[in-house]
Amino acid sequence: MGPHPAVAAIRLAVRRVLHDVLTEFHRHDGHAPAPEPRRTTASAPAAPRYAEAGTAGSPALPDRPALSGGPALPDRPALSGGPALSDRPAAPLVLVACSGGADSMALASALAFEARKLGVRAGGITVDHNLQPGSGLRAAEVVTRLAAMDLDPVEAVAVHVGREGGPEAAARDARYAALDAAAERHGAAAVLLGHTRDDQAETVLLGLARGSGIRSLSGMAAASGPAGRYRRPFLQLDRQTARKACLVQSIPVWDDPHNIDPAYTRSRLRHEGLPALEKALGKGVVEALARTAQLSRDDADALDTWAAEAERSVRDETGQLECAKLYVLPPAVRRRVLRRAVIGAGAPAGSLFARHLEEVDRLITGWRGQRAINLPGRVEARRQGGRLVIRQS
Repeated sequence: MGPHPAVAAIRLAVRRVLHDVLTEFHRHDGHAPAPEPRRTTASAPAAPRYAEAGTAGSPALPDRPALSGGPALPDRPALSGGPALSDRPAAPLVLVACSGGADSMALASALAFEARKLGVRAGGITVDHNLQPGSGLRAAEVVTRLAAMDLDPVEAVAVHVGREGGPEAAARDARYAALDAAAERHGAAAVLLGHTRDDQAETVLLGLARGSGIRSLSGMAAASGPAGRYRRPFLQLDRQTARKACLVQSIPVWDDPHNIDPAYTRSRLRHEGLPALEKALGKGVVEALARTAQLSRDDADALDTWAAEAERSVRDETGQLECAKLYVLPPAVRRRVLRRAVIGAGAPAGSLFARHLEEVDRLITGWRGQRAINLPGRVEARRQGGRLVIRQS
């Protein structure tokens, strides 16, 4: 008898991502994938490490004393046939970002299971945002649970959450900065994130509410970040599947009280907005929004490619943007060219909104002698001698 359907679904989703990671890893190293390893005698257990970051985005996180609990991942066995393991390239390391919630614990369990079968090194990172009493103890508990799954390395990283962009955005920025630093420190080929189809639907609705264009409607990508570092295996699975997988495997989970706190926009959307939409429109809203995200992403990717090619044709020999050539581009392409130029001049992408680009676009399509447009990051855009000059002030 096979595993429970929920367990089978999460394992299959992770297996597909790991196959992609392995293929990319061996293609980069110029080697064919190694045959599947045979299990041998495990080494003596070792404790996980604990690291702490004083602020988000710290370039290096010093080691802390080891925490007790949990066996370490067994030494990788020799492979049957062919050269010795030491003569082969090292197996890729895949980390799971784990909060202790149902989605990420289900993801960690599936990674631990599939990594052993595929000969992938697997570890885990939990980020302590320091936003709730006892968060450090909770992070230590997550570390112990991940280590008990034979994940190695396993560590907790404490961060300081600022205020820029609001509490949710600030926490997200701090979390990704910590995950980036951990991935660089350990040389990880990928970091798995537990976002589900429900999270995708919420992201699409939040983008729609902001009115920030088709890229926001495309939601979260299956792979994102530097060189596709972040992978989201569960975007086609609903939240209940992940929770059920934890339940049938007796995996303890922690429900973050912030997820039901109406002070947070996503929480209100999750517990009030989406249920209201399903009541008014019927079941299937989440699935429809997830499909919208994929269709929007395909369109946005095509337009981005077009804009990247068009940008080269609208610059003069000195690299300045020519207003006449920008004017004849389709609006969707032109605004993407402008966005690329503004970000290239130093404007933070996360602070650049549709209203900013509309104002810059009017310098092209509605020129009436306007003054320079002030943009985030102390960037300004002005029209001068038939050229659009974008630079930091």
